[in-house]
Amino acid sequence: MSGRPLDVLEASLGDRVRVRLKSGEEYVGDLAGYDQHMNLVLEDAAVSSPEETAADASIEDTTIIRGDNVVSITP
Repeated sequence: MSGRPLDVLEASLGDRVRVRLKSGEEYVGDLAGYDQHMNLVLEDAAVSSPEETAADASIEDTTIIRGDNVVSITP
């Protein structure tokens, strides 16, 4: 998958994505929406901090992530 970032997000709507934040936290969830600022809406997202293991991750129903905090998004 290649192209402009918003095209990649459009193609990933409804799919599982991994989002890494500046704080080191990672969210894995279904991409439900986004905007031109790369603000993201994730459904059924598991969040973990750098010192946690995957088993320690908590599940959130709906998560809104401000685009300024995003380091990477992996479809």
